[in-house]
Amino acid sequence: MDIHLDLSPKMRTTYSGHRTDAALFGGVIGLTESDPDIRRAIDLAHERGVKTSVGFLESGKYPENTALLTVKCENGETVKVLGTSVGGGSIAISEVDGVKMNVNSYGVTIVEKEAFVEGEENGLIRIVCDGEAYFVKYLLVCTGSDTVIPPIPGLAEVDYWTSKEALEIKELPKTLVIIGGGVIGMEFASFFNSMGVKVHIVEMMPEILGVMDKETSGMLRTEYTKRGVSFYLDTKVVEVKPDRVVIEKGGKASAIETDKILLSVGRKANLSNVGLEQLNIELHRNGVKVDEHLLTTHPRVYACGDITGYSLLAHTAIREAEVAINHILGVEDRMNYDCVPGIVYTNPEMAGVGKTEEELIKLGLPYRVTKLPMAYSGRFVAENEQGNGLCKLIQDEEGKIIGCHMLGNPASELIVIAGIAIQRGYTLEEFQKTVFPHPTVGEIYHEVMF
Repeated sequence: MDIHLDLSPKMRTTYSGHRTDAALFGGVIGLTESDPDIRRAIDLAHERGVKTSVGFLESGKYPENTALLTVKCENGETVKVLGTSVGGGSIAISEVDGVKMNVNSYGVTIVEKEAFVEGEENGLIRIVCDGEAYFVKYLLVCTGSDTVIPPIPGLAEVDYWTSKEALEIKELPKTLVIIGGGVIGMEFASFFNSMGVKVHIVEMMPEILGVMDKETSGMLRTEYTKRGVSFYLDTKVVEVKPDRVVIEKGGKASAIETDKILLSVGRKANLSNVGLEQLNIELHRNGVKVDEHLLTTHPRVYACGDITGYSLLAHTAIREAEVAINHILGVEDRMNYDCVPGIVYTNPEMAGVGKTEEELIKLGLPYRVTKLPMAYSGRFVAENEQGNGLCKLIQDEEGKIIGCHMLGNPASELIVIAGIAIQRGYTLEEFQKTVFPHPTVGEIYHEVMF
């Protein structure tokens, strides 16, 4: 049996071998997400007398690399995965080398080539890599996403940043306009504000951070307003110039003078130059349509990461890859997005998991909320000085915990506790039996529940 893994659009991977049972197509996230899964698959394969090999492909059509993995059984059967990079933003050579070294430790041989799905032949999926054909039974596509570039007048003539360029700068601007107040926009606003840059955020929606909890989003915005960040909500960008951004709100136009512009209005699935149209894969919204096993409308093709257009997070991609590979291996597993945490890495941090009040109101579903300021935790007060925050638990009418939203450090570490409660289907009464050590910030859960 051969396992063929392709890691990402910007890191497309192919695993060499003969006939294969599975292939993974992906990139940066593909590399990361397949790491533990490759280990599990390889361990299983080794029990069956399998040898493994992996290849990273250099792609002339992508800014980064691509990779391909093949696990070969001694009986001659193979499973392959073709991959491309997922997360957006460049990978440092040292990081790529580290991944290669890690993959090599599994006994994998790396081949650097470019790959493309060409169709099917004799019941197998045909992948062409630098003129050489690979035939696989299963394909896992993880080609990631690209930055959305909206058709704003004047944008093509301006030297704007995306998240990629913003991470490569050698000097700070005095002023910065961020177009888009989502997670990435707020994280960059937090960083540049801390470095003394005057930051302006322009957001089309009534509140920042999209579908995240509005109460904690508003609290975070208030905190950064105090720190000098200017927010323009319900505001549209109508034109950009090298030294200013023209905005419009309520029919009135005005301009914000700036040294640099950071574009952060979202990401879109990387579906080009992959070849999915050759397999008649059904798309929906902004990505590939998948079921709870990450299986596409093709019975032997799976998709994970940003390409699904659902939850564009690295940790989501990791879990999706586990589910997909388990399904290929015949291990019962299903994807549950209700317990996937979303984090905003600002200072203070903001995090959420499960349902929001806004979502439940829109669905017309009854719910109950219990919440407290983070200051009810003595450890939080000691570590965050004058910092404020909130911990909110949402329950359905039966008392089952269905959502949690937090503002305050270290929300990114604490939110997983609520995620486990949601995943396990705990009621508030059941969650109350959890013992939280003292003194910890995590005790806030105990305080909220009682």
